[in-house]
Amino acid sequence: MRLTVLGATGGIGGEVVRQALNAGHEVTAVVRDPSRLSVTGDRLRVVTADLTSPEDLVPALTGRHAVLSGLGARARKDAGVATRLTRTLLAAMETTEVRRLVVVSAAPVGPAPVEDGFLDRTIRATVSAVLKDVYTDLRAMETAVAGSATEWTVVRPPRLLDKPLTGGYRTVFGGFPAKGRVIGRADVAHSMLALTNDPAAVKQGVGVAY
Repeated sequence: MRLTVLGATGGIGGEVVRQALNAGHEVTAVVRDPSRLSVTGDRLRVVTADLTSPEDLVPALTGRHAVLSGLGARARKDAGVATRLTRTLLAAMETTEVRRLVVVSAAPVGPAPVEDGFLDRTIRATVSAVLKDVYTDLRAMETAVAGSATEWTVVRPPRLLDKPLTGGYRTVFGGFPAKGRVIGRADVAHSMLALTNDPAAVKQGVGVAY
């Protein structure tokens, strides 16, 4: 496939680029600072864009089969960036033929498993309160994505870890894995690539966790 990856210098986005190249895909990585992109490859094209203008993004989307986005706040002070940058992406996609879109959100934005006990409910409530602004941003991003003309999928992981790819995670469409408290960024990237080719994932929020 020919893929465009946004947020390619982030933990999840960088893994998407790396794994996509290893799988033989052609990848266009959209970055603000190319020096921060550690991945290299013959099938990699790097496009510098700050995502303030849809027009600047169109060349990176033209002729692509799908867009995978790891855009999001790196810290609480960055809350609002996910919605703003994703709206730029959506506006750019409207002028191209690419429709498949997979984005990262977070577990507390989606529904909690009915099987969760007191501890998991407490953890979710505490995290949601501490990162309220970040999750408000992600909810607004999800609303924008769901209202678009794209064939979207929203991936919702819990607390993220830096660990090697395992492939041993659980996936729940329209919900979240019970007692799913953590997942590695590499496995989130793996799930995004797998869901890109899954017709059942279109217009779905998907929970992923160990």
